[in-house]
Amino acid sequence: MKIIVRLTFLFFVISFVNCSKEYSEYINEESKHSFTLEKNISWSSPEGIELTMDIYIPNTGKNSYPVIAMFHGGAWMSNSKEIMSEPASYLASQSEYIICNIDYRLLPQRNNSIKINEIIEDAFGAVLWIKSNIHEYKGDPEKIIVTGDSAGGHLASMVLTNGDNLSSVGFEEGNLSFTPSWLPPGMSAEDVKNSDWLCVQAGIINYGAVSLYDMVKYDKFEEPNIFWIGAKTKARGIFGNNINVNNNPEYYKAISPLFTVPDKDKRALPPILLTVGSEDEIITPNMVVKYRDIILAAGHTRVEYWVHNGRPHGFLNSGSSILLGTDFKKDAVPALKKMISFLNRIFY
Repeated sequence: MKIIVRLTFLFFVISFVNCSKEYSEYINEESKHSFTLEKNISWSSPEGIELTMDIYIPNTGKNSYPVIAMFHGGAWMSNSKEIMSEPASYLASQSEYIICNIDYRLLPQRNNSIKINEIIEDAFGAVLWIKSNIHEYKGDPEKIIVTGDSAGGHLASMVLTNGDNLSSVGFEEGNLSFTPSWLPPGMSAEDVKNSDWLCVQAGIINYGAVSLYDMVKYDKFEEPNIFWIGAKTKARGIFGNNINVNNNPEYYKAISPLFTVPDKDKRALPPILLTVGSEDEIITPNMVVKYRDIILAAGHTRVEYWVHNGRPHGFLNSGSSILLGTDFKKDAVPALKKMISFLNRIFY
């Protein structure tokens, strides 16, 4: 029963969002500066599924800005970059960072056959596209931050912990590595790995899902639940129906940052901020602390942890939720200010 309650709660968080006009008025009154928005920039089309991003550029006269690659939440099944449009707008108008608000494939697409490793490969591909092309939008490709919330936090974490786990063979038995869905012209996955092109300079993980192994094995994520019902999609294995957590646990651990944090001597992680709501019943503070402690035990010391007191899961979402009693200005803005403060100590 506890599992069902948690799943139902999260479905409401990610689904019942009312984007009001209040935020545009707030920006007009209190924004520090304007920004330019480049909408729906196509960055890849794996198997004909067009993926786009919105790029927000501060209008403060600088020739170059650090860049935030942002991944939205939604249990890898729902939502789009639009649910992060208000956080992206706030960051672009209140700080000097370019924001790339990114879409990726979702599990129900391609007749409900997208695999979770392909979604991760989209996250890798998006970061590579940004590093290769963001100079055209005044972005500094050597100052990249990855961030996301919930499922998006998982994807940002995978960039941090698995950005060197690449090959052209892709994700299959005996070789659980990733082939980014976009590669720089003339480069293979092996070239990217050898040149460490997926190295980034900071990460902010907001109530990120860090163990899909636990979600599937103990929370029964692959069985019929409110996520699949809400997506109007039949429940199935996230790797397809031939792979399951009992017979193939290595598949699920390979996509879980909790199990893939590298030792510092192998891959040094950049500064990381981990945030969570004190009332989050989905990604609990205890889960985030466990992730932090594993990062620290691996020798990475530049890790900060922040609890958003009184807030539930999904506090960064655009708009408002009548059900939860949350709205963007009250819940997201304090967290975004914390993110800006963290980044400014690194880049300014």
